[in-house]
Amino acid sequence: MNPTRKLVLAAVTLCLFVLVLVLASAGLMAASEAGGRTIEERVVALAVLALVAAALACWVLARLYHRYVGATLRLAEELAAKAAHSGLRLPEQGAEELRALAQAANQLLAVRDTLERDVAERVREARASLEEERSRLAALMADLSQSVVVCNLDGRVLLYNQRAKQELSAGADGSTGELLGLGRSIYTVFDRALIEHALERLQQASRDQASGESRKLIGSAQFVTATRSGRLMRTHMSPVLGGEGQHAARVGGYSITGFVLVLDDVTTTNERHARRDALIQSLIEGGRGPLGSIRAAAEMLADFSDMPPRQRDRFLNVIRDEAKVLSAQLENAEGAFSKDLRERWLLEEILGAELLEVAARRIGERRPSERRALAVKTEEVDEDLWVRVDSFGLLQALRYLALRLQDEYQVREVRLSLTRSGQLAQLDLSWLGTFMNNETAMSWLQDPMTGGGESSPLSVVDVIERCNGEIWFQRVRVSHRAIFRTMLPAAAAPKDLPRTIVAADEDDRPEFYDFDIFSWSGVSHELDDRPLVELSYTIFDTETTGLQPSQGDEIIQIGATRIVNRRLLRHECFDQLIDPRCNLSPQSVEVHGITRELLVGQPTIEVVLPQFQAFCADTVLVGHNAAFDMRFLQLKEKQTGVRFEQPVLDTLLLSAVLHPNQSSHRLEAIAERLGVSVFGRHTALGDAMVTGEVFLKMLPLLAEMGITTLRQAREASEKTYHARLKY
Repeated sequence: MNPTRKLVLAAVTLCLFVLVLVLASAGLMAASEAGGRTIEERVVALAVLALVAAALACWVLARLYHRYVGATLRLAEELAAKAAHSGLRLPEQGAEELRALAQAANQLLAVRDTLERDVAERVREARASLEEERSRLAALMADLSQSVVVCNLDGRVLLYNQRAKQELSAGADGSTGELLGLGRSIYTVFDRALIEHALERLQQASRDQASGESRKLIGSAQFVTATRSGRLMRTHMSPVLGGEGQHAARVGGYSITGFVLVLDDVTTTNERHARRDALIQSLIEGGRGPLGSIRAAAEMLADFSDMPPRQRDRFLNVIRDEAKVLSAQLENAEGAFSKDLRERWLLEEILGAELLEVAARRIGERRPSERRALAVKTEEVDEDLWVRVDSFGLLQALRYLALRLQDEYQVREVRLSLTRSGQLAQLDLSWLGTFMNNETAMSWLQDPMTGGGESSPLSVVDVIERCNGEIWFQRVRVSHRAIFRTMLPAAAAPKDLPRTIVAADEDDRPEFYDFDIFSWSGVSHELDDRPLVELSYTIFDTETTGLQPSQGDEIIQIGATRIVNRRLLRHECFDQLIDPRCNLSPQSVEVHGITRELLVGQPTIEVVLPQFQAFCADTVLVGHNAAFDMRFLQLKEKQTGVRFEQPVLDTLLLSAVLHPNQSSHRLEAIAERLGVSVFGRHTALGDAMVTGEVFLKMLPLLAEMGITTLRQAREASEKTYHARLKY
């Protein structure tokens, strides 16, 4: 029926009902008067009629409520239930209007299901494409002969390949540590000053290119460094471009969020070149004498053709003997190499003007101990001159000399100049008015650079000789000027400069993978105020000979793993047995199962603790009943010289914060409450893994309590009863 007709029918019915009620009341009153009833009887009769009318009206309203209002509410509940699951539909029943509403809702549900299927298909395709790209990336990274490391601006590692892990994690003694890992600082592998110097050069080159060209170019930087194992690595640094954000740096019109390091091991090449030089030198030195004797004997035979036979034979014997010596020299030169040859250092070609600009900025930086910075001026700079030098070492030497002048002779201004002198580049560091004697100048050049704000085992002469150059001190009395003059080999300007990224506008920027670690920043706020979910953690545990660290018990095993970006990195582990150099009690062996035989030949605590310190550098330590383990480590500080100063969180104390009414806070009990499977119990690495899983389960529970930062977690832990335990 048409809704308008229903409305008219309802209005007519209501009017008829009211009319019938009025007529019934009038008829009842007329009948009461005719029958001679009293007023009280008339009132009762009207009241009964009113009650009957009210009951009839209530029944009609109840039916209408059930048919329309109640049915609408039920339809809404059913719609909410059906909307949570795909493929379900509302029953089309009840009043015609509700059936129409159910039909419309079912149509919307059908559209929603179609869209969900479409989105699911797109997600499936995107995931398949992503997995394919990841597989390709993994294959490319695995097959690369070069080491690749990707970092954010704070130096946190967010990607590396297996070759990088092998080459960069080797220690000076040949041992393999865990120096490289996700979220770890690249500065545990490379000198921070070296990386910052390369970044500064990269940014300076980018500014120059951006200001001089319409197309913005982000270049690259190169340097050579040595690993802890003594391997020489040629490093190519390129920037990673990203969007705007607080963790990005604006350079040359672009936002840089990190950098890529591509490393080549050039140790073998360097050694091969050194062997070649030694071979040439040995041939020259060893052949000079025999060749001179042979030449002299041959000249005597040629000049005196009538020489007596005995003399002739003597000269021939000389030629034969010296030829044998020369032959022996050639044979021995292949296996005998000089050990006194100076080590070759790989150099980089750099524009001289760029080198002087960076040098002026470095020298002019104000030190906290000085009221004013040293003034630096540049003069006579050949803008087209290129040099081949170790730029990091050369800048370090120039700054060292300039700051010593400021400290010891109160020089307030120095000048830098760079000009061409034949095939050489002449670099002058000069100043006015204050002279020094030659002996003092020579000592500055030959002593290690440990003054003037610098600290290096190398001398200025060592650095300049690495660059195949010479340096000396001289005075120009006419102009009252003193000079440290450096002569360096000039290099030819490269014909094709490397350009790793070319972009005409924002839309042409290449795509990069979106790694969460790009948004990390360790300098934006203090560690205590950083959110717990942003921190990197080292989850560790120890096994010991007993429970009394202060009474001679020793560590026999350290196991640890890492949490980065709320992920437990099971493949980045530290697991090492330790020779305690003491007997094990039968009770402790029953607990951890480590016997004396298993510890024979294992390294001692003096060897293991520095390796463990490197593994957990720049992270927060997490343990279960960590006070027990930390007491063992603290007692070894004097013996090993290793001190663990990073923050520590304890899952036992955090459990007491989260569940103060529980009677047990043992690791097994906590794991059972949080639904964590327990495996490898009473092994250091197994307990660390379980503790890591428990800690990850605790993070959202702590957030619900308002504990979101490291400071809040530590303060809450310190208020618990268990924090009073001492070992």
